[in-house]
Amino acid sequence: MKSRIVIIFVGILVLWSALILRAGYLQFLPNDRLNSLQNRQFQTKVTLQARRGAIVDSNGRDLAMSAAAYSLYADPKIIENRKLAAKKLAKVLNQSYESVYAKIKDGNRRFVWIQRMLDQGAADEIKSWDIRGLSFVEEWRRVYPNETLLAQTLGFLGIEGQGLEGLELGYNQLLAGNQKKVSVKRDARGRPLINDGLMFIENPEGSELRLTVDSELQYRLESELANAVSTFEADHAVGVILDAKTSAVLALASAPTFDVNKAMKAAAEHRRNKIVTDAFEPGSTMKTFVIAAALRDGLIQPNTKFYCEKGSFKVGDRIIREAESKEKFEDLTVSEILAVSSNVGTTKIAFKMGSDKLRQGLLDFGFGQRLGVDLPGEARGMVQALPWRQHLLSNISFGHGISATPLQIANAFAAIANGGVLNRPYIVQSIRDAETGELKEAEVKPIRRVLTAEQAAQMRAMLVGVTTVGGTGGNARVDGFMVGGKTGTAQKVNPNGRGYLKGAYISSFGGFIPANDPKFVIYVAVDSPRKAYYGATVAAPLFARMASYAVRKEGIAPLPIAEVSTVDKKVRRIAAEPKPAVKIPVKEVLTASELDKVTEVMTGETVPNLKNLTTREVLRRINGQDLKVKFVGQGVVADTIPDAGSLLPESKEITVIMK
Repeated sequence: MKSRIVIIFVGILVLWSALILRAGYLQFLPNDRLNSLQNRQFQTKVTLQARRGAIVDSNGRDLAMSAAAYSLYADPKIIENRKLAAKKLAKVLNQSYESVYAKIKDGNRRFVWIQRMLDQGAADEIKSWDIRGLSFVEEWRRVYPNETLLAQTLGFLGIEGQGLEGLELGYNQLLAGNQKKVSVKRDARGRPLINDGLMFIENPEGSELRLTVDSELQYRLESELANAVSTFEADHAVGVILDAKTSAVLALASAPTFDVNKAMKAAAEHRRNKIVTDAFEPGSTMKTFVIAAALRDGLIQPNTKFYCEKGSFKVGDRIIREAESKEKFEDLTVSEILAVSSNVGTTKIAFKMGSDKLRQGLLDFGFGQRLGVDLPGEARGMVQALPWRQHLLSNISFGHGISATPLQIANAFAAIANGGVLNRPYIVQSIRDAETGELKEAEVKPIRRVLTAEQAAQMRAMLVGVTTVGGTGGNARVDGFMVGGKTGTAQKVNPNGRGYLKGAYISSFGGFIPANDPKFVIYVAVDSPRKAYYGATVAAPLFARMASYAVRKEGIAPLPIAEVSTVDKKVRRIAAEPKPAVKIPVKEVLTASELDKVTEVMTGETVPNLKNLTTREVLRRINGQDLKVKFVGQGVVADTIPDAGSLLPESKEITVIMK
């Protein structure tokens, strides 16, 4: 009997020891399966977005930023009166009772989002009810403080905080940072342990983007485009401004636009960034690059003459005509062909080149291919594959049968403006890591050289001729500055069939200012203007207003009157005359000798604008340049001799007057 009791006691002791050892093992040694079960029982994990990085302009002004918002969630199982709660919530959230109640009526659910991104006022009101089962977490809501400014380029976010369009999409990974996982604690019976429920995320985790865009220039461009749409009763208008030397994007816009804060309510047509996504037949602006390619290949010079058939030239079974029946040109030089925008003259230049050379020239200028700009959705445009029939070759020479984006056209003008190099356009100047503070700066990326410096200077001189009295671009002139550029008037392709839409045109102007030392390249186009349609009437004045604003904002000095030779005086005199609305006879275009003088101005060095700089800033500005500077007086620069913008003397000496 005694031995049985001992055996039973020992057995019980062994069992208890085993249980204690097992409990110790489970308590103190890791077990992935049990940890997973524990987490499932005691936590619900909800993914929140980290604070998104800001987007700022070139001067650090906020374009897109993150502000605190409050996201409401519920545990339906512990809400005592779900119908009453739904009624109260529906009123504050501006939702239907049915939609709110559908989310919380299931008493077995333990977690459901009610609404994300509420403002402080709504959150405070709901919290004041003190309803058990309702709580908040703090998230970050995207805010665009300038509403419509740069809307199509910035893009916008989805409800989960992911970029859907524009820079928000293209740089989503850098801007978004890392996601936060928030655990909602529960008790042993699976009930949420809800107190205040607020989760504070202290530091931004997304990188900051600093753009090359200038907000003031951008605002002015958007205003001018909106005014053009209204004035000419157009469908829409687009514009882009590039740094002439680097192809950095200083402004780009499309009108009509939309409020980025209400992006999902805007029409898809207004949200599209047409500068990079839309390609169209550009019309006569393309003559610029046909002539540039022929000049590069040594087939023409600015004074090479072509007989322009009195305005009517038969190509196969078709007749090529000038834009207006009254234009019956005969012998024209290449510079005159460009100035008066002769279709027949450009056709003859294209025929002299042949389709192989012309196609390659257009490809070299960046047409028919993506330029690699750091914006999503860039279109290639179209340069048709060979062979080309003679009629197609003729059409392409004056901008039909080919398509290009506004960015491609502007960037090709920039290659002429900067001395012959095609650069890759870019809009993000730098990226700053929020955690480390590391700054990554963008670099200018040349794609290829398309013209020699001398050829580029010849093209700039010829494009200045376009804006003199005899050229089609007279309305693009800016008082006190040389302007180079080209008009375009293209029939609009029928998107639903073959041919062109009757009475529908795209009016455009592309060019640069100041032509003697280009700083800005500007391209504007107005789609389907109904009050007028010639590029000279619709787009050229728009270019002039933007160009005038840009150079004056930058503080660029106008050309000095006393320092200029015959051609410069003529250009300034023309600028002071009333701007004509119609073309003027070709005999008033710059003569060959005057064109040579303009070319000299294009290739010569000019006196830099040093106004209001200190002595140290002047020395820093001219560092590395072959200049001899004499300072007179003290203070800041009041004037220079010769004047800013004029040609440097052979001695390279300038006198800086300080006051």
